[in-house]
Amino acid sequence: MSATTAPVPRPDGRRARPVRRRVRSRRTLWLLLVAVAVALPSAAYVADAPDLTSAGLAGATLRFSVPILLAGLGGLWAERSGTLNLGLDGMMIIGSWSGAWVGLQFGPWAALLGGVVGGALCGLLHAVVTLAWGVDQAIAGIVINMASIGVVRFLSSITFANEPGGSISQSPPLENLPTVSLPLARVVLEPVGEAGVPFVSAWARLLTGLLTDVSVATVLGLLLVPFTWWVLARSRFGLHLRACGENPSAADSLGVSPNRVRYLSQTVSGAFAGLGGAYLVLAASSVYREGQVAGRGFIGLATVLFGNWTPGGVLGGSLLFGFADAVSTRQAASVTALLLIGGVGLALRAGWLYRDGRRQEATGHLVVGVLVLAWFTLGPPVPRELVTMAPYLTTLVVLVVARQTLRPPAAVGVPYRRSDE
Repeated sequence: MSATTAPVPRPDGRRARPVRRRVRSRRTLWLLLVAVAVALPSAAYVADAPDLTSAGLAGATLRFSVPILLAGLGGLWAERSGTLNLGLDGMMIIGSWSGAWVGLQFGPWAALLGGVVGGALCGLLHAVVTLAWGVDQAIAGIVINMASIGVVRFLSSITFANEPGGSISQSPPLENLPTVSLPLARVVLEPVGEAGVPFVSAWARLLTGLLTDVSVATVLGLLLVPFTWWVLARSRFGLHLRACGENPSAADSLGVSPNRVRYLSQTVSGAFAGLGGAYLVLAASSVYREGQVAGRGFIGLATVLFGNWTPGGVLGGSLLFGFADAVSTRQAASVTALLLIGGVGLALRAGWLYRDGRRQEATGHLVVGVLVLAWFTLGPPVPRELVTMAPYLTTLVVLVVARQTLRPPAAVGVPYRRSDE
């Protein structure tokens, strides 16, 4: 182990945490935040795309990020325990339908609970099929995704289709959850945003969108990030869960039942995904529609990889993909401005890779970066069809870039049988 990452011995004989690695991670996070704070206003000015720093785009980014975040947290709970949950998309679909149906009967607050229960039941079913019956985890997840589409179609035909304003593919309008705003946000930030001060006004507009008219479901979703971190990193159950994800036989030898932990973690995983589905019905819109999940469960899985199986990383990945999703609904000029950010970012990463001696990768990044900058400078505007693909293209690009630093749990996706030991 190198001196830069080796834990420092403690007087009690236990090993301390790798302080330098933690400091380096925090430094990288702050550098990324500063880079984003500088890049967005700069690209908006150079490309003449003021919508890129508008309050509307910031608010839309938050709304689009939360369902992806909840799906990602669900995937994180499952994979840190050593199980692979590819059924997150189907669990979100079930959660969106159950949330809408409960919301019609008992109101929006009960709808959140309905989504959680619907997703949790799917997660429990996934656990029974994979842990008790021994079905391959990937196959079980795919089956849940496929079956959920037919199940909600059938349920809608006997419920929503008989209600005024509903149909076999859509629920009647639902009551939205209340919104909250920071008291001084409009008074202080809006005048600064309209003052026209370079950078400062752009940041003020973005903060206005993030701090005003925020759904309470959004606040709840964001609070689940520190909750997940505390459970996984500080609680006794979190220690058992991480042990089962790294070495289930060792955990079993110490009296921790890997299957019991995985049953609970998969149920919680489904509950998070179901809450994400209910969020789409109650906060992102005011109606259940067939197909509104639109693959967000799979993008949530991508945030787990992007975030290297950490809650903070899942949050960062969700904001990135939510931003790409929000931009796809705005002006095409905003997407064109992102070409400038992407080209410069690839060129800077090429320099970083070259410094580390990875010359072949650096050359590839530099070539792609130059081509992107040439498109921004000389090429035509980004086609509308490509704009709608922005979230999925972003997912692919991020996974390609981040593949070298991924460190999944050692036992993820590997079935555990005590008789095998």
